[in-house]
Amino acid sequence: MAVLSIPILVLGAMEENIDPKEYGVTQQLFKEWRSPRFGNSNPQKIESPVWEWLVRSKLCGYLSTQKMDGPSPFDEGPTWSFDRFGQTKTQLPDGRTVYIGGEHEDHYDPDFYIYNDVIVEHPNGEFDFYCYPKTDFPPSDFHTATLIGSKIVLIGSLGYPQERVEASTQLYLLDLNDFKISPINSSGKSPGWIHRHEAILDTSQTSITVTKGFIEIGLDSPLRENIDDWKLDIENWTWQRLTERKWPRWELTRKDKARNHIYDIRQALWSNEVNWEEHHQQDMARLEESMGFSVDFNLVKALYDFDFTHESLVEDEEEHNVYWIYVDGVRVRFVEERYCLNVTVEGSLGNQTLTSMREQLISSLNELEISEWTINEY
Repeated sequence: MAVLSIPILVLGAMEENIDPKEYGVTQQLFKEWRSPRFGNSNPQKIESPVWEWLVRSKLCGYLSTQKMDGPSPFDEGPTWSFDRFGQTKTQLPDGRTVYIGGEHEDHYDPDFYIYNDVIVEHPNGEFDFYCYPKTDFPPSDFHTATLIGSKIVLIGSLGYPQERVEASTQLYLLDLNDFKISPINSSGKSPGWIHRHEAILDTSQTSITVTKGFIEIGLDSPLRENIDDWKLDIENWTWQRLTERKWPRWELTRKDKARNHIYDIRQALWSNEVNWEEHHQQDMARLEESMGFSVDFNLVKALYDFDFTHESLVEDEEEHNVYWIYVDGVRVRFVEERYCLNVTVEGSLGNQTLTSMREQLISSLNELEISEWTINEY
């Protein structure tokens, strides 16, 4: 059976009532251990009652700081937390669970931090914490973790913008015998700086197939969706490109390069449709302050309602910003990002249909935001 690995959101039910005193956590000890840290060796095993309490309580940085009356992250930097996005969770045959990296909060939050640690949960409920020098294992989030025998292969990462290497794919190997992490030097054509992808170990356990995800193409450009499949031979660490799909793909952005308001408009539309009046009023106030005018919700409702024949719009149940329609049996997918709208035509359509779709999208977006949009084909 093929084994699938994907980056996950590790968020259990928050247990705020776990008393930090049960773990010997005092205010002074919290201040000593509140900050994330790198290891001094590869690995450095850490014993921290504060971190153990934070793992069990699953408190975010803000709530743990409030609970312990700790220093502000604006003054002292991010607060350590196990409440993370893009952290991998690997179940071992012996019952242990291995958690790797992940990020806490968004980049604009003072508690934002990308971790490079490994946390092991034992069947008896105990935890081990391993930290690493940044030079041995950089902060990693939205990677995949594929278990192969006594090792875990880590593929990809989003990471901090200034640390991304566009032309390469981040590869590391975690040895479960001693928890040392080592870089993997690969060859061949790789997908590039990829994250949020899926990694599938084949039945013979000789290769990993990487699909989906997003690729960094430059800090001045939005992330680009990966539409191809790639294979990593784990016997000689060689990459092979399996597909080269020539699907029409467009990236629509505001001409002034400013952030668009599609997500905010949809949030306001949702709060109105569920009759969440107080929230809707707040959404509308923020929108009008940001955009400078009142939004016509009919425009966003009809954004993908083209004048040629197509099936009704479908909203992805798992991805809040993904929509699609079918045109002549071909799926056309729309991904609404903060700074762009990505369109992928997953097959072949006539030039007249494609031209009409592009023109109508540009016209609708111009009208929706009262701002000129531009389109980039790639």
